[in-house]
Amino acid sequence: MPEEGFRGPQVCSIVGITYRQLDYWARTGLLRPSISEAHGSGTQRRYSYRDLLELKVIKRLLDAGVSLQSARRAIQCLREGLGEDLAAASLVLNGGGSVLARTGEEIIDLLRGGQGVLNIVPLAGVVEELDAAIHRLHPDTAEVAVQAEAGAERAVGG
Repeated sequence: MPEEGFRGPQVCSIVGITYRQLDYWARTGLLRPSISEAHGSGTQRRYSYRDLLELKVIKRLLDAGVSLQSARRAIQCLREGLGEDLAAASLVLNGGGSVLARTGEEIIDLLRGGQGVLNIVPLAGVVEELDAAIHRLHPDTAEVAVQAEAGAERAVGG
């Protein structure tokens, strides 16, 4: 990954969405690029690895038939779990909200509690898909970018 992040066309290729979707999600505030916004013609949005992870989760939820409103709540839950090892967690959408479950037992407890689970997204699969797509796009720099992002998340998470 170049130091300045991922540009819109790269994001679309990596995540598997159209530029129109990406633009709409940025304009409506579902997911704005964390590195830089576009300011006038000739400038481009720049997305971080974390942004790509969130976009991939949004796409997976929408593909599974989850409403955009529920996807917004799920992404908020994901952002609140910023310091966690996301590859070891699952995002569980239930009734009116979302939770990050770190173990299979936590998922079972949610199911037992009659929470009306809509969808379960094992984040390890999302992380693996994302890393593979980045590697296909930037085979020489992908591993360095993923390691740098992981180091930054550990620093934020404590």
